[in-house]
Amino acid sequence: MSEVTRILEAIGQGDPQASHELLPLVYEELRRLATHKMANEAPGQTLQPTALVHEAWLRLTGHAPVQWDGRAHFFGAAAEAMRRILIDNARRKRALRHGGGQQRLDIEALEIPAASAEDDRLIALNDALEKLQAHDARKAELVKLRYFAGLTIDEAARVLRISEPTAKRDWVYARAWLYNEMKQSGG
Repeated sequence: MSEVTRILEAIGQGDPQASHELLPLVYEELRRLATHKMANEAPGQTLQPTALVHEAWLRLTGHAPVQWDGRAHFFGAAAEAMRRILIDNARRKRALRHGGGQQRLDIEALEIPAASAEDDRLIALNDALEKLQAHDARKAELVKLRYFAGLTIDEAARVLRISEPTAKRDWVYARAWLYNEMKQSGG
């Protein structure tokens, strides 16, 4: 049993010190996942990888003790938390009370386009992903792990406890399904 798995079990049993032991062990990997995801975000993004990790950590450990089914379950939950944070951030930026569809202009660099199209695309992807979740939950989870957590096919297959060839087939199907769904909805 790895140290991470042992600590995750202690957290599930309500040990208040266990989460303090876990953070130093998983922080760098969470930071790597967040950095990978943030690299795909539009320029001018106000959310930084460190803030994304911290917010995800609070969502994962800030409530009642959770029973973690090992390292893979924990990192799958972390990927989902990061996805939700990014979606919430995109929706917040797009909300009317925050300027709605209006673009912020930087007087120093007026020629740089605003990134609202990226936010719209991220929200369209999330909407399509929710439909895929209802259609085929495993394929939706694979997309979340690959796109939002930056896992490889092999890593995602291990998290989902499926074979690598199955993960590859699911990935091809999910990408085509999401493409068609986003195309139909205009995203």
